[in-house]
Amino acid sequence: MTRDDDPDVALTRQACDDSDGAFIPTRREALASAAALSAGAFVATGATARPSPAGSAAPAESRLAGTTLTIRPTINGHELSVAIDTRSSLLDLLRERLGLTGAKKGCDHGQCGACTVHVDGRRVVSCLTLAAKVDGRKVTTIEGLSDGKTLHPMQQAFIDHDALQCGYCTPGQIMAAVACVREGNATTRGDIRRSMSGNICRCGAYVGIIAAIEDVVAQGGEV
Repeated sequence: MTRDDDPDVALTRQACDDSDGAFIPTRREALASAAALSAGAFVATGATARPSPAGSAAPAESRLAGTTLTIRPTINGHELSVAIDTRSSLLDLLRERLGLTGAKKGCDHGQCGACTVHVDGRRVVSCLTLAAKVDGRKVTTIEGLSDGKTLHPMQQAFIDHDALQCGYCTPGQIMAAVACVREGNATTRGDIRRSMSGNICRCGAYVGIIAAIEDVVAQGGEV
């Protein structure tokens, strides 16, 4: 059978004619492409196990290496000087380099809010914030929110209203709740819900979270 007589080819040509020129591979062509990609991956993997020949290109790891940068942020009131890879996120700097593990790595896509911290008084999701961007800035994490052994009013309110269950999202929830009050978005329950919508609690402790925020507002204390 010639290629022109192959029913797969005929169907593909018909599909292309019906789809404004879009490329739609046949099953045979798709399998051939997948085999080629698999073979390429096998060769690439095997190449790393032996030295590169003289004059060959540098390994991918070397070509993609980031640049080291020294930054000087103030984190929880302490001025620091730390050398970072320019690709590092603020979350990785806090957790992996500085041991401040209160900010949690949840989705790592800025969608759950578990990594919320404050930069110059404004809340940010630290997983999407480059560490290089906090050079010369003030960063506050959940570890720096309390005054020594005295809990911040929002921390105490979360305890009083049982606004947590597993606790994984709680540091981010508290940091976002403090920002919610400071931003003037805690005047009504609707405003609180909208302001806190970027922080997900998979345990469903939202009723307690809203009650904690309302309690802090009612107390009229400094947050």
